[in-house]
Order: sequence, then C-alpha cells, then structure tokens
Amino acid sequence: MKIRDALLNGPLGFGAAPLGNMFRDIPDEEASATVDAAWDNGTRYFDTAPFYGAGLSEIRLGKELSKRKRGEYILSTKVGRLILDDMEDVSARDLGEKGDIFRYGRPNRMIYDYTADGVERSIHDKRMNVDHIDFVWVHDIARDFHGDNWLGMFETARKGAFVRLSQLRDQGLIKGWGLGVNKVQPVELLFDLAEVKPDATLLAGRYTLLDHEQALQRLMPEAQTKGIDIVIGGPYSSGVLVGGAHFEYAPAPREILAKVEKIRALCTRHRVPIKAAALQFSLAHPASAAVIPGASRPGRIEEDHEALEANVPGEFWSDIRVQELVAPNAPLPIDKK
Repeated sequence: MKIRDALLNGPLGFGAAPLGNMFRDIPDEEASATVDAAWDNGTRYFDTAPFYGAGLSEIRLGKELSKRKRGEYILSTKVGRLILDDMEDVSARDLGEKGDIFRYGRPNRMIYDYTADGVERSIHDKRMNVDHIDFVWVHDIARDFHGDNWLGMFETARKGAFVRLSQLRDQGLIKGWGLGVNKVQPVELLFDLAEVKPDATLLAGRYTLLDHEQALQRLMPEAQTKGIDIVIGGPYSSGVLVGGAHFEYAPAPREILAKVEKIRALCTRHRVPIKAAALQFSLAHPASAAVIPGASRPGRIEEDHEALEANVPGEFWSDIRVQELVAPNAPLPIDKK
C-alpha cells in the first residue's frame, strides 16, 4: 500500500527520534506531553525505531499511543537492529557518522541483524505494546553506519529482510515496507532490484532546503515514476534550519550556517516562518508523501502544524529560486499553481 493512501489526517507526521533522548536527557513527563500535543494537534502518523535510545523512543511512544484506539493512527518503526537485555557502555558505542547522539539513551546492547529472522524478532518485540505495525523500514543500511561494508549488509537484507517484509505485506500483516536511511545510494540500489518492490522509503535529511540536489538527480524522479512514496525525515536538517546548532547530527559547518542565514533573511523579508518554507519545500515534490519532523517539546508541535498551513507568497519561492538557494529543477509550491 502506498503510504499516502494510508495516512489518516494529512501528510504531517511525528518523528520520534528525539524521544530516545537525542542530544539531551528528556524527562518522561516532557516526552509524554510532546506525544499528547502531537495527537491534540491532529497528528495521526508516528514513526520510531529501536535505534532511538536503544528502545527508549519506542517505549515512550507506545505508552502514549496505547491510550488511543489502534485504528486511529498509522505507525511505522524499523528493523535491522535488535535490542538485547544485556547492558553495554553507551559511551563506547560505534554509531558511525552519528557520533554519540543517543548518549542519554538506555544502556541495552544493540546488534545489527538484517536477516529474515531478525525482522521477525524485531517487529514482534513488545516494547511498544501494539498489536501490529503499519509500515516497516529497514534501517541505516548505508555507508554512514557500515562504512565500506554497507554493500555486504545490503546483500544480507536483500536475501533476508526484503524478502520477509514482502511476504508480511502480501499476507496483509503490514501495509508496506522500504528503507529508512540518511543516504541516497541504498535507495537507488533498492529501486534497481527486480525481485522485490518496496511501497515507500523514509529518506532522512536528503530532501530538505539545505540538501536536496543529489536526491533530485535520480531518486525522486524514479520514485515518482515507479509509484514509490517518499517519507521525508529530518526536514529541518538536524535543527540548523530552525535555530539549532547541528547539521547531519554534528556541529553545523560554516558554509551551512551561511546558507541558513541567506534563507532566514529571505524569510524575514517575506514574513515567512522558516519552518513553513522547510516543510512546504519538502512536500512540494510529487514523490513526497509525508514529512515527519522530530520534536521533544510540546510547543514545537503546534509550530509545525501552523507552518504546514502557513500562506507562503509566490514571491518568496520565486526569490529563493532566483537567488539559487534551491536547485533550479527542484519543484516548488508555486509550480503546482
């Protein structure tokens, strides 16, 4: 099933990575209030993963969603990592290019498993206390976590996870599956496979105002042609677009900060909230089905919903194109009018 056909209340979802104590130790009460705020503002699509705080995000999200009727929301999570009962030194974890973003998460040991058995073990874990998952993403099967071995991991998933998820979809046990990655290359490789067809893919950080050129070359047009939905994760580029200090989960480099300032100046001139520019840009491509900004504070949720509905004048989009702050072939909201 295409994810756009499964959405219950529009394309704005909730990315629950921050609930895994990303970058900071978030009190349980604050995490709970954030999920409640998402629900109260109309969010009905939630995405999480075992990786986020070694299961902490799933636990927190599941606790709050258990208060709701299961048929009233869409839920996606990820496979590829198993969370074990034994503990490890959180500071010694190797999270590839993501550094120590979950240093405040649970200390449970995590292992990679992209096999069919790993899929079964992961989706039947009881951390979220739900009776089924709607969409499942094969997580982080890319160079940023596996270095030069990423193709070997992809091959394991091709023979294992991809096949089993296709079976689960065909049996009606899940609505669909795809990848959940921060890189373009594995998605392009998946699109080339003849033996399986994903329903959608979660692409984080690669179709934002700050970084979209590579995805535009092949991935987004091919997704549109093949009818494979793209869920846009990380639309604020790890927060740097909305006042944060991180880009790609690390301190933002000077050239990125300079581009943000140019975008911000244009937003100020046209009285456009920068969140509105970010969300509406990411959703302007026909392949984009949903966008899932993360949040760990309740007040951020209402901002996101207001941003999606904000009236952004055509002159803003014209100027952002003229000033070459977006790729010349990037679809913009004014192109639909």
